[in-house]
Amino acid sequence: MTNLNSGVAPGVKAFLDYWENVRGRTRRLVLLIPEDRIEWGPVAGKFGLGDLVRHLAAIERDMYAETVRGRPSRYQGCGRDRAEGLAEVVAFFDRLHAESMALFRELTDEALERKCMTPAGNPMATWKWLRAMIEHEAHHRGQIYLMLGMLGVPTPPLYGLTAEEVAARSIGV
Repeated sequence: MTNLNSGVAPGVKAFLDYWENVRGRTRRLVLLIPEDRIEWGPVAGKFGLGDLVRHLAAIERDMYAETVRGRPSRYQGCGRDRAEGLAEVVAFFDRLHAESMALFRELTDEALERKCMTPAGNPMATWKWLRAMIEHEAHHRGQIYLMLGMLGVPTPPLYGLTAEEVAARSIGV
């Protein structure tokens, strides 16, 4: 597999496997949101937890999955009208991800090299646009981690060890 940052498309299978792992890490975090805090946010008028989860679901399906197929974005936001309550939000997240994956599976390695049009009207290699989707996911997942921390919800380390555990296992310099 080619490195996603190398300037060469990694291939559809490599992308699909990697994206499922990235999304799986986000989903595990989403399941930790307390039911009574799904619509909580630290600042009025900004994304709360439910907004973030709905946004990740909708942007994957309605923007990225559409644009990589050569169609315009159909993203219409992430309000409670899309899904409300933890169970409904998780079901929405899962359903739109499954729809997105079906569309992503139709891509070919050659299609990854072709340009797609971003909503801003910029042509971009499809594989680079999908890489941007992964960066977007990481950005918002970090916000979910922060908000859960603010609520006192214990969260798992992203890759198996906490920063403190890594330091304890590292050699001194």
